[in-house]
Amino acid sequence: MNKRLRTTITIIIIIFLAGIIFYPKYKPFLASKIKGENYGQLLRQEKQKLNVIGFLISPTSLSEFVNSTGTLKPDEEVDLAFETSGKIVGINFTEGTHVKKGDLLAKINDRPLQAQLEKLQAQIKMAQAKEFRQRSLLDKDAISQESYDQIVTDVQSINADIDLIKARISETELRAPFDGIIGLRNLSEGSFTTPSTKIARLIKPRPIKIEFSISEKYAQEIKIGYPIIFIIDGNPKIFKANVYAVDPKIDIETRTISIRAMYPNTNEELKTGRYTGITLKMSEIDDAIAVPSEAIIPEMDGEKVFIYKNGNAQSVKVSTGLRTESKIQITEGLNFGDTLITSGIMQLRQNMSVVLDTLILNN
Repeated sequence: MNKRLRTTITIIIIIFLAGIIFYPKYKPFLASKIKGENYGQLLRQEKQKLNVIGFLISPTSLSEFVNSTGTLKPDEEVDLAFETSGKIVGINFTEGTHVKKGDLLAKINDRPLQAQLEKLQAQIKMAQAKEFRQRSLLDKDAISQESYDQIVTDVQSINADIDLIKARISETELRAPFDGIIGLRNLSEGSFTTPSTKIARLIKPRPIKIEFSISEKYAQEIKIGYPIIFIIDGNPKIFKANVYAVDPKIDIETRTISIRAMYPNTNEELKTGRYTGITLKMSEIDDAIAVPSEAIIPEMDGEKVFIYKNGNAQSVKVSTGLRTESKIQITEGLNFGDTLITSGIMQLRQNMSVVLDTLILNN
């Protein structure tokens, strides 16, 4: 064995012995150093993860509401006018007051007609007396049947004339066609009026009608008796009414269907002509999968969401159904118990590591 080989072996033995002696002292230091490096690496990895908010999917009662606007209308409404022309000789109503059906509201001069009626009434008395005498003679065969028939015809003719005059006299009277409130009058006593002249407007304020329109797609759902709620500006009360009529034809310009509902308006607290906001509850699902609208991501071939699974974000294709202001029904793609990610949606990628910062329970 030469000198160089012996030197090399000696150095190796010295290093080996030094390692045996000093390793127990340096072992904790080396271990802590290695551990610190691994912890730093893990910390850097955690910093790269995205903190997200989760939404736990559970059965939800979901309702669809349709909003519309409408107008309050009286149950009945008419512009009052005389059926004939003449001079107004009497106005028997006070503006803005209640009137009853059949009340005499105004009167046109009917003196010529009354005179004709008196004349005809005198004639009918004479004709009836003559008919009585002729019938007695006919019973005794003192006159012919033809003579008696002639006097009967005269009586019938005078009675017809009396009915005609009475009808013309009734045209000079303006009477309320139904119970209601009469508005402002447009003429004064002494004015000359014609059938085209509006005297005043009469409305029946109770019950009151609510007229509105909704999209044609709901045409098959709205039936007689369908409930609605409506509000009036400046009134905190929420009013309830029921549909009583649906227009059978859809408006081809607006693609809407006109509907009328009825409200009792017992105390006449609502005035006709007012604007109103209307809400209809169209459909309700008891056990729906409903998710926040902001969690839905639209794509060219449909829609998707991200769910939290084993620390990662998983992309899921979904099919949607009923929509409300804040939630959307999911008909396919999700199940009860899934955790939907609702924050950082645009930053998420398939299988991206995420940290579930907050879990929201569905109420």
